[in-house]
Amino acid sequence: MKKNLPNRRSVLTSLGVVPFIAACERNYLTTSLTDNVTKDMSAMRVQSRPLIIAHRGASGYRPEHTLESYKLAIDMGADYIEPDLVFTKDGELIARHDIYLSSTTDVADRPEFADRKKTVNGRADWFSEDFTLTEIKTLRARQAYPGRSTEYDGQFSIPSLEEVIALAKMESARAGREIGIYPETKAPGYFKERGYDYARVLIEKLSATGMNLPTSPVFIQSFEKPVLKEMRDGTPLPLVYLTSSISGFRVQEIAEYCQGLGPNKGLLINRDKTSTGLLEKAHEQGLQVHPWTFRNDQLPEIFAMPEEEYQFYFSMGVDGVFTDFPDTSVAARDV
Repeated sequence: MKKNLPNRRSVLTSLGVVPFIAACERNYLTTSLTDNVTKDMSAMRVQSRPLIIAHRGASGYRPEHTLESYKLAIDMGADYIEPDLVFTKDGELIARHDIYLSSTTDVADRPEFADRKKTVNGRADWFSEDFTLTEIKTLRARQAYPGRSTEYDGQFSIPSLEEVIALAKMESARAGREIGIYPETKAPGYFKERGYDYARVLIEKLSATGMNLPTSPVFIQSFEKPVLKEMRDGTPLPLVYLTSSISGFRVQEIAEYCQGLGPNKGLLINRDKTSTGLLEKAHEQGLQVHPWTFRNDQLPEIFAMPEEEYQFYFSMGVDGVFTDFPDTSVAARDV
């Protein structure tokens, strides 16, 4: 059974001396969660159109997880920016997709950090937990994907979670529309083994920046169920379970502690473009569905153009999409 939730009010918060006015006047609609979910229901909103979630920012055009990548995504019309988060040695959260640093930064070219290289799970690399935030700030980002422009390599620094939040707030005020954040807890089990309490730290940082409220424009996502279960009673924010496989979980189970499902997009359709039924099952359980990842330069062969792929998934009824190319997805949605 579905029910409508109240419209959100504009929210006035602050970060330092920079005021933020949430100027979003869209109508929000959502489906109810199971009775086992104790979270404040006002945290869930279903928008009148699918959300455009900038996957690592506008990562098709700029080095991923940089303020410049997020800013470009916002300029392109993204509704949410997605920072993947990992820990530093001093317990700060920074925006990186991987726990290792060589694929997205110039750390391998820094002789002062040569002795930090180590092997973890068979990979020899430099790992975020061996660097303080100050040291991380000396590194510069690089394009991670072959074939994409390297024009901006070496120019941008690695942001902290607080910097990402500040950018979203300032850009919301500038653009006159609400920009949300969609943080992912990267490798929480790995960090827990090393003494980092992911759920506690993330919730504390969101609270300190006024972003742990039922009205905050935030989704929290993870591939790991334990951290989502840990957070369900500590935050009113909607939680999203990510998956690349249909095995190992039941939609009904996920709905007990999450409000969204983030599947690999291939899990939603068959090769003949018929539905697998996962989208419908998730919606029946009151879950929003945000598939990933849409990339203009990695188009599935069953689609002739990126716009065709977006419009197909929009017509299916997905609630949002993760994309490296926000401009293309916005244009396809708003056609």
